[in-house]
Amino acid sequence: MARMLGLDVGSKTIGLAISDELGLAAHPLEKLMRRGTQADVEAIMSRARDAGVTTIVVGLPLSLEGELGPRARRVMVLVDALKAAYGPDPSVVTMTWDERFSTIAVERVLIDADLSRARRKEVVDKQAAAYILQGYLDSLRSRSDDD
Repeated sequence: MARMLGLDVGSKTIGLAISDELGLAAHPLEKLMRRGTQADVEAIMSRARDAGVTTIVVGLPLSLEGELGPRARRVMVLVDALKAAYGPDPSVVTMTWDERFSTIAVERVLIDADLSRARRKEVVDKQAAAYILQGYLDSLRSRSDDD
């Protein structure tokens, strides 16, 4: 299985995570500072190319009712730009994944691990990206177990 890249898109930063080659585990990678949609797309595509990524999973912050709110619409701008940048290239797929509560869940884990507020701020975005990607990886495994 090829590698996958997970994204936790915020207004100021984008957390990145990467899967292992087997598609079993997601690992925090880095945090990018947002520099505008085009620059963000170029940075993400560069990381994806360097790692041999075939799927980009973008966390979509749906509302509690499961609808696209203002935050989700802002994330979709980046998703649409990534899809346009890859064009008809079938070797890289960009998709969204419901990420409701991912940052909150990661914050709780980091607090339980007794990380300082400054350290949590430093790692929460890439940890949230790993949480999003792991959810997607787990769903793939559960689907294949059902077959």
